[in-house]
Amino acid sequence: MKCVMTKSIILVGVGGQGTLVASRILGNLFLSRGFDVKVSEVHGMSQRGGSVVTYVKYGDKVYSPVVEKGEADIIVSFEQMEAARWISFLKKGGKLITNTQKLLPMPVIIGDAEYNSDIIDKIKGMGINVTAVDALALAERAGSVKAVNVVLMGVLSNTIEIEKEAWQKALEECVPKKALEINIKAFAYGKEV
Repeated sequence: MKCVMTKSIILVGVGGQGTLVASRILGNLFLSRGFDVKVSEVHGMSQRGGSVVTYVKYGDKVYSPVVEKGEADIIVSFEQMEAARWISFLKKGGKLITNTQKLLPMPVIIGDAEYNSDIIDKIKGMGINVTAVDALALAERAGSVKAVNVVLMGVLSNTIEIEKEAWQKALEECVPKKALEINIKAFAYGKEV
């Protein structure tokens, strides 16, 4: 195995979107390839639709799971506003993979605030490498809206040089058997992006 400097991935979303399952898939994937891996989950108000963030670090030797501002190689955002919230953690030259889905927070729902309609364009305007995908539509096409997380893992797999078979094995070990076929389709749709 070649020497790999520590890489950092941040997964951000809203409670119920599957960020924690996605972090388990990544942890399993990197362990299976012989990397040292650290995963740290911050749930916050996730049960009430609040932010969920997971740090995943891998490499030859990882000393801490924490990713500081400006250190993430990749941010995978399951929702647009979460991308905006966490973009300061992306390192210069890093990559943002984001779902185009918008989940309205309570202040927007009750009319006390507006949802910024051009978040992705503003982030691109900052010179950031962005891949924006309608992961919800691809998950629905695969057979379940719950597969948004795996669609995004498929998109991420285009950035991380690990063979498809290892990703599939990680899926098999981390998603429920009854949902495996749908998740394999969802991953394939994401990989095509």
